[in-house]
Amino acid sequence: MSKTPSTLFDKVWDSHVVRHIADGPDVFFIDRHFIHEVTSPVAFLGLESRHLNVLYPERTFATADHNTPTINQDQPVKDPLSANQLKALETNSARYGISHWGLGNPKNGIVHVVGPENGITLPGMTIVCGDSHTSTHGAFGAIAFGIGTSEVEMVLSSQCIMQPKPKKMLIRVNGTLGKGVTPKDAILYIIAKLTAAGATGYFVEYAGDVFEQMSMEGRMTVCNMSIEMGARGGMIAPDQITFDYIKGKDKAPKGEAWDKALAYWKTLKTDEGSTFDVEHVFDAADIEPMITFGTNPGMGIGISQHIPVSHETGSGKASFEKSLNYMGFHEDDAMLGKKVDYVFIGSCTNGRIEDFRAFASIIKGRKKADHVTAWIVPGSHIVEQQIKDEGILDILTAAGFQLRQPGCSACLAMNDDKIPAGKYAVSTSNRNFEGRQGPGARTMLASPLVAAAAAVTGVVTDPRSLL
Repeated sequence: MSKTPSTLFDKVWDSHVVRHIADGPDVFFIDRHFIHEVTSPVAFLGLESRHLNVLYPERTFATADHNTPTINQDQPVKDPLSANQLKALETNSARYGISHWGLGNPKNGIVHVVGPENGITLPGMTIVCGDSHTSTHGAFGAIAFGIGTSEVEMVLSSQCIMQPKPKKMLIRVNGTLGKGVTPKDAILYIIAKLTAAGATGYFVEYAGDVFEQMSMEGRMTVCNMSIEMGARGGMIAPDQITFDYIKGKDKAPKGEAWDKALAYWKTLKTDEGSTFDVEHVFDAADIEPMITFGTNPGMGIGISQHIPVSHETGSGKASFEKSLNYMGFHEDDAMLGKKVDYVFIGSCTNGRIEDFRAFASIIKGRKKADHVTAWIVPGSHIVEQQIKDEGILDILTAAGFQLRQPGCSACLAMNDDKIPAGKYAVSTSNRNFEGRQGPGARTMLASPLVAAAAAVTGVVTDPRSLL
């Protein structure tokens, strides 16, 4: 009897269902659970109050990232709330036998950067974390999504979660990305086309030439931002690029275990004839370097374009106008030439070595604009070391930039790296909500190349003119 064709998503999901509840959620087993200092303390208090243990401490990994300073990490953390949360993570990890990479640990870094670079993230896994950008790990052909604090407690105590199965969306991008067009531009383009709510209720599989040609770093950037169009998560089928990236990583399988894992990973692809609830097809040739002009990631345009004139009415029109008022922009404004005060490169979206290589390719032989404050923040100590080993630090220093220490930094203003009110930041992070990078901060999301071009010219600049 011939087997019914199955999507990559179905293969991974169905193999992790412990119990299916009719007309309800699935009881769903979790292979890897990442925790950080912000969403875990209350979950551990819940365990304590109910006299529960952590069921599989070896499946949970803790790292400090959101509240951490990005300078002077060898000194006590000044902010009392941050210091308390960091201490709680350390204490709880020790109490329950959980691996903990705190400040100063050579493996410390942003949770969604350190998981993949240490071989903790593997194809076919289910991965959760109390952080919406857990979707990053889907780049490996894993089902990965963010969860709330009560769910963090549920996973710690039972290694399971109750989840309704999302619908399936296929996004295919064919062709080849043009000069100066990066994976960040590809995902910003998709979100601009589908809107910030266009994938709500779906799990997305990305397919087509563009994703097949993309590096693992690029795929992680794309999957990271799946959540920004409302998707539960995003994933890309594992292939030789995936296997080469994982091989030899600290916690990746070795020897016979590697051969066995590889045989399974090679089955993780959508079968011919599988169906999705929705499919979208885009052409890589239509994508240019992107930049956002509003206050959600769906408000993005090609860098050479003008801010659109809204044809909406009622609440849609009001929301659009409110967004432009917050940003101090107007309909039909050109984005090119707009003044930039801050540039931030880093975050779980663009804090990997490939991102700093791209940034360096533009600033090499140039100087930082005098009025621009630049925060250059690696996603982990491993990335920080690569920046030094590859001579990128020398290029940064010669151009007038300083390298900071790993952490989430200006992505979300939970630490000292806050953009001042009214100032404009070109940011390689994932969200441009009002106040996201500090109260009153005005954020334009872009790729590392666009960020580098802004850093050396002091205005929004098409990076293709500098390449």
